Amino acid sequence: MHGNGAYERLLAEIRNGQLLPGDRLRETELAERLGVSRTPVREAIRQLEADGLVAHLPRIGASVRRLDYAEVMELYEMRAVLEGTAARLAARAASDIELEEIAAIDGDLANATDGAEAFRLNRMFHAALLDAAKNRFLHRSMTALQKALMILGPTTLAESDRLEAAKEEHAAVLAALRAHDGAAAEARMRAHIEASQRARLRTLRTVH
Repeated sequence: MHGNGAYERLLAEIRNGQLLPGDRLRETELAERLGVSRTPVREAIRQLEADGLVAHLPRIGASVRRLDYAEVMELYEMRAVLEGTAARLAARAASDIELEEIAAIDGDLANATDGAEAFRLNRMFHAALLDAAKNRFLHRSMTALQKALMILGPTTLAESDRLEAAKEEHAAVLAALRAHDGAAAEARMRAHIEASQRARLRTLRTVH
């Protein structure tokens, strides 16, 4: 495995919550676990640091970066703007096939009871909606934002109350998309992101 392979593995572990904010990245341990030498691990850590996902702390070394309160607020503000815009554009531009795909993902999410599965389907729902918006500049902006989203911490969808509320919020967005009502789709997506933000802030206060 070369440096890029090690990077992709560690990136996936951050995305999937195997590596959490604050977790230390020890080169020797990671090299042994990934079955590679320390050189590709070192390269991967440098790349993750360039992405803003890893920080070097005095006397501690490399660790998955933990966002502070202001960063979390700013991240959700931008997410509401970008994903709200994506929903508005998708309501206008989505084809019947794309709407069927979004609806199928939403149907699977409606039946999900496990937090990890709900997290995976939630990502698929938002990705499919972004694709349906058909705006390359918006897509690039969301791609940059999504890396920061990886280090928010464990998904709030692991909480049963939040999961059930998110299912209803997704259904409301989908109904607006099907009606080709851009204003309603944007408003409902913004409401969904703001509800997610409130759940995240509750989690942060519990942790701290």
